[in-house]
Amino acid sequence: MTGRDTLAGPAVDGGARAAVDKGGSRPEGVWRRLTAWRYAARRRLYRGGRAGRLARAANRLSAIQFSSGILTPRQAATLEVRGRRSRRVISFPVVVADHDGERYVVSMLGGSTSWVRNLRADNRAVLRRRRAERVRLVEVDPGRRAPILRRYLDLAPGARAHIPVDRRAPIAEFERVAQRFPVFRVVPGWSATSPGVPPEPGDRPPDLP
Repeated sequence: MTGRDTLAGPAVDGGARAAVDKGGSRPEGVWRRLTAWRYAARRRLYRGGRAGRLARAANRLSAIQFSSGILTPRQAATLEVRGRRSRRVISFPVVVADHDGERYVVSMLGGSTSWVRNLRADNRAVLRRRRAERVRLVEVDPGRRAPILRRYLDLAPGARAHIPVDRRAPIAEFERVAQRFPVFRVVPGWSATSPGVPPEPGDRPPDLP
């Protein structure tokens, strides 16, 4: 996996929309069409759930920037996982969502992405933002994902094109799609002899190395 599921993306938020609408020069319908076009363009970068050439190049640059922590949001980081077959270490940019005192990583392209399959085979990983942090990523049960997905969309504008729920939607809307988008809880620390991290109630047990 070569950064096929990036959670990074240029911020397009309510402030930009307000700037357009303030003068009344563009109607609401124009903004909706512009947003729909922009989201469609982003989805084309990931045809079939895989990054195209342009997306891979952007992901590599973002991974370098996120690792450094320079001129990036505080939730931005680079995640390193080991390929389940190649055993190579693969890095890609992510947005780490905070919710109820815990940290989470979300797959915006769903459960078929390579990095998700790699984590299910070996949940040890490294988060980098100015320093390296060894972590385990424990998969969260679908029934507990909805509020985390909503928080994630607040923080990750680049993911909004891929998760078909408005970030301001009621929690029930997120519950309907939660099965499709894996969420992993970040658990600090591991070693080569670590026996694993006990899951919280409702979490799937981690795969041991």
